[in-house]
Amino acid sequence: MHTNSSKLTASAKSTKKTYAAALLAAAVLTLSGCGGGGGDDASAPLAEISADSASAKAATVLDKPFEKPDLVLTDTKGESYDLRAETEGKPTLVYFGYTNCPDVCPLTMNNLAVAKKEVAKELSAAQLEQLRIVFVTTDPERDTPEALGEWLQGIDSDVVGLTGDFDTIQAGARTLGITIDPPTKDADGEVTSMHGTQVIAFSPKTDGGYVLYGEDATVDDYTQDLPKLLEGAKP
Repeated sequence: MHTNSSKLTASAKSTKKTYAAALLAAAVLTLSGCGGGGGDDASAPLAEISADSASAKAATVLDKPFEKPDLVLTDTKGESYDLRAETEGKPTLVYFGYTNCPDVCPLTMNNLAVAKKEVAKELSAAQLEQLRIVFVTTDPERDTPEALGEWLQGIDSDVVGLTGDFDTIQAGARTLGITIDPPTKDADGEVTSMHGTQVIAFSPKTDGGYVLYGEDATVDDYTQDLPKLLEGAKP
């Protein structure tokens, strides 16, 4: 079951832009929880949706980019990783999820990994080396550096896996309008981590999070857009 976990609103002051109801609905649907429900977070920032974006496109371009989260966490080698410092000036894709997720998380990460391999056929190694794909766990108690490393090894060993204090991760996600609830156990003892499922792309030119992808984004979507994202261009 997937439910909305944050809100997107159009800027009221932009009188020259037309924000169609279909576009807004499509944008909201990209912010859904993995595995269950999550309430709207009133503290989540507002995002302005570009009038250039079409509801049929996977990418939603933000007129007001998100600031990159000020997160210092632990990578799969057990070393400190400063997200802002380590990814400064590099095209970066950030996704929050957990390794025990039964559906959306592995699908999203595999889509990114496959798209990266497809793009590698056309781009130079130097171009692709700049790309940073970052997976931040929403279930840090179980997703230790070792567990993250083992899981990502089966997807793409180049992906940066990060874990750490839950409150720190939750606060960092909130700056991107992503809601994360503390992991809970159901009646059968299964642990579920509720979180928004969007991928945020950060520009190498500005370090701002200017493009949003929902869980319906496909390998083809990412393959088509990655060359532009590597340059900080609009997809």
